[in-house]
Amino acid sequence: MNDWLRELAELHACGQPAVLVTVAGTRGSAPREVGAKMLVTGSDTRGTIGGGALEYQCVRIATEQLQTPSLGAGLRRFPLGSNCGQCCGGVVDILFEPLAGISCITDLLAAWKNRQEAVLLTVMDAAVGPCKVLLTGDGVMHGTVQPDQPALDLAKTFLASDGVASRVDTPGRNETFLLLEPVRNNTFNIAVFGAGHVGSALVQVLAGLPCELRWIDERRDVFPTRPPNNVTCINSGDPVREVAALPADAYYFVMTHSHALDLELTAAILRRADFSYCGLIGSQTKRNRFEARLRKLGIADNQLQRLTCPIGLSGIRGKRPQEIAISAAAEVLRRREPQLSAKVSQPAQVYPLHRQQQ
Repeated sequence: MNDWLRELAELHACGQPAVLVTVAGTRGSAPREVGAKMLVTGSDTRGTIGGGALEYQCVRIATEQLQTPSLGAGLRRFPLGSNCGQCCGGVVDILFEPLAGISCITDLLAAWKNRQEAVLLTVMDAAVGPCKVLLTGDGVMHGTVQPDQPALDLAKTFLASDGVASRVDTPGRNETFLLLEPVRNNTFNIAVFGAGHVGSALVQVLAGLPCELRWIDERRDVFPTRPPNNVTCINSGDPVREVAALPADAYYFVMTHSHALDLELTAAILRRADFSYCGLIGSQTKRNRFEARLRKLGIADNQLQRLTCPIGLSGIRGKRPQEIAISAAAEVLRRREPQLSAKVSQPAQVYPLHRQQQ
């Protein structure tokens, strides 16, 4: 959800100039959703707004901004037709903002690092360009704009909701809108028990998703020296205790080196009952044997029905670790889709924000 903030924190810490590129609006078919971002530096890009030719053009524009700071921030509209080298047929608004011009970056990163929920408001006024303000859960605002009351009320409502990034247009005024983006704890939490061949391959795939991933194994020296930023490696003498460390609605994969440990972990997860997914690696034969043992441990049939074993999408029979990993990750994404579909932003009319009087 806020994986771009990891990259922003790294760039901000070393003072490296960059341009924040944001999908600020879409109409029709578009490669990415509102709020998708990438950061463009003088030497690389981090993140993606998708679209191939669209992204290529945006990188070029951002690079020009880095080379010519006087260009400043701005909004560009891209029809995704032949003139853009694409055939999506939609329209995408892209916001370009040099980091040097965003006054609330320090407060934004502090809220993110302290796991304080907030909403980042981008105020786009065609007459004056974009500016940002951060509204935290305690009602404190950081930035150089003061919201009008309707906008402030909308931001507070948005902060209290579980909404995704949303754009709210001002009626009758082109290129004048409010972009609301959540800054909150990641709700996509995954635990992978086991650092064997399949576990390692699965973590490589999952680490590319906007998730927080806990990777647990009781053996020493099994984790890579430099895991991905969103992966926490845990060497635990009692992996079963780690089941309780995950928040509600987490996704669990059980694939350790030991069937006995797999059994203990599976029982602990099924007893929690508040998980979104419990996947146990193995065949149908393993499932049958585990079900019999789990019943002896007091696991009821309705709990056993929530166990996924074998893991992965049906129809994919490959046994290579990478094949199993891709199939299992796809299964989790499919399971998660109804939760994402339920997060529908509620558009509303709002007056544009005004700059504070100095």
